[in-house]
Amino acid sequence: MAEDYSKVLLVEGRQEVFSIPELMEANGINWGTRKKPTVYLRDCQGCGNIDADTIIAELQASNLAHLGIVIDADDFPQQRWQSIRDVCLKIIPDLPLDLPETGLICHAPNGVKFGIWMMPDNRQCGMLETFLAYLLPDGNELLWEFSQEITKQAKKDKGAAFKDVHQHKADIHTWLAWQNPPGRQLHQAVMERILDPKHPKAQIFVNWFRDLYDLHS
Repeated sequence: MAEDYSKVLLVEGRQEVFSIPELMEANGINWGTRKKPTVYLRDCQGCGNIDADTIIAELQASNLAHLGIVIDADDFPQQRWQSIRDVCLKIIPDLPLDLPETGLICHAPNGVKFGIWMMPDNRQCGMLETFLAYLLPDGNELLWEFSQEITKQAKKDKGAAFKDVHQHKADIHTWLAWQNPPGRQLHQAVMERILDPKHPKAQIFVNWFRDLYDLHS
């Protein structure tokens, strides 16, 4: 648990740990250093580990002032929201029945500013990779459509072994394999502007993050 940090974000995996700081820095947020980041990202290694005990432990950290959670919607957004809402209701009463389209921001009983974002956009099926696909620069529509067609064909006819739930991961990594240089990791693609971190479709998430952690200049 990150007791030494006043601003903490719980995420499902390492891709978020690497990608979110690059996205925020590209949007003008000073991320600090590895030892003293502006927001400490904790890799919970799966949504199932973001449970009531974990959230309570974080909220009890002596220096904590802001706590956020980023989870993937996967195939069933409403069920995923209901699941995380049920967990959080044990700690924070009166959460809305529906997750706001702009992300949730409220206050825990102890005064900690608390927020939830469900990738990609608090509404649609998907995950971090779905959100990052929103950041494809203009002019890539035909290649993106072809990337999606190829991965589906590889799965259906050529024995590709990725799981159906990981279709969006396969799509964006296929597209990245055809860029210059080919095969960059997600966070590198953001950092190197292969993906456009200032794309209008990124700004709702960026604004939620700024508001949650009081990072407006």
